[in-house]
Amino acid sequence: MSKTLIRGAKVLGGEPQDVLIDGGVVEAVGRDLSAEGAEVVEADGKVLLPGLVDLHTHLREPGREDSETVLTGTRAAASGGYTNVFAMANTFPVADTAGVVEQVWRLGQESGYCDVQPIGAVTVGLEGAKLAELGAMHESAAGVTVFSDDGKCVHDAVIMRRALEYVKAFNGVVAQHAQEPRLTEGAQMNEGVVSAELGLGGWPAVAEESVIARDVLLAEHVGSRVHICHLSTAGSVEIVRWAKSRGIDVTAEVTPHHLLLTDELVRSYNPVYKVNPPLRTERDVMALREALADGTIDIVATDHAPHPHEDKDCEWAAAAMGMVGLETALSVVQATMVDTGLLDWAGVADRMSFKPAKIGQATGHGRPVSAGEPANLTLVDAAYRGQVDPAGFASRSRNTPYEGRELPGRVTHTWLRGKATLVDGKLT
Repeated sequence: MSKTLIRGAKVLGGEPQDVLIDGGVVEAVGRDLSAEGAEVVEADGKVLLPGLVDLHTHLREPGREDSETVLTGTRAAASGGYTNVFAMANTFPVADTAGVVEQVWRLGQESGYCDVQPIGAVTVGLEGAKLAELGAMHESAAGVTVFSDDGKCVHDAVIMRRALEYVKAFNGVVAQHAQEPRLTEGAQMNEGVVSAELGLGGWPAVAEESVIARDVLLAEHVGSRVHICHLSTAGSVEIVRWAKSRGIDVTAEVTPHHLLLTDELVRSYNPVYKVNPPLRTERDVMALREALADGTIDIVATDHAPHPHEDKDCEWAAAAMGMVGLETALSVVQATMVDTGLLDWAGVADRMSFKPAKIGQATGHGRPVSAGEPANLTLVDAAYRGQVDPAGFASRSRNTPYEGRELPGRVTHTWLRGKATLVDGKLT
């Protein structure tokens, strides 16, 4: 593997330095480095971050290759600066056996654009009735450590308790989609003033908050780890903050779209804004930003949810829930957290690389940009400003809520173990 010299990069937003990559690892970091025969990348003050890690991605394969495949999804990930993604289990067939998770893992290896770590289902078929083969999935070649029925809530308290007890044996984690099903029957958007005015079924905040409250108490009782997927309300923030103050082993994620968008956008009846959990209020958005800044919310996760156009280009009630996010996540975080002064670039590295890698036990990812570490890196032009054009996405789907919106920042280069997967904004 050839050497690469990244010249004049702001490592984690600090003073410009040179970074030399050799043999898949960072060989040196410092000033005025040189290496004979190395490919030189002039960073010109761009920000160099560790490769991003997404703990919540839907790659759709097997079963829904019309919306995304492991190959197209990992190409989208590399375009967004990611070197490792965790693939959710709601595929067809469901990733509830060792055979299916190994299939997804091997497809990720073959893609070559980023590492793919499958997430195993908590229950058979995501039906919430019987625990899936958690141990077999962990012992498989895929080495599953994170389990989730995302898309559905593990609503039965006994099943949730048993899952938490089971994964404790190998330090796994259950990632909960917090949605009390009886409280959200027929829900179309956030329950509040806007839903009342539009006459759409409401998804109340308490449907999320009640499940989180139950599950942090179960995690405390069992002495296990629980992770809260796509936390979206101010009340949920307070419950997680309280749980952490008690020493409960809980972590939580927020999506980029919940950091920026509000339920006021639903007035357009554009199904691109239909998502689960739904877009909330401005008060919720501000609470989520503050919680991400102070560490109550641990990480940003995309919940990248691709859909073919026919599932979104229809009337609101019939439309699928979800948004693509891998290729815009870093820009949204820059707009909402960095440009507002709530986080610096070191904080972004912590929330989008270091901590998600730690939660998911992603070996070799979320490591410091220093000598001897794996060269999983991304270079960001933070000064860039441009409109989002989904026509240029690497994802197979185009259901982005940001089309035509100006966002800051652009990933120009991504390296996976020293191999460039993105160069000057173009996939290799």
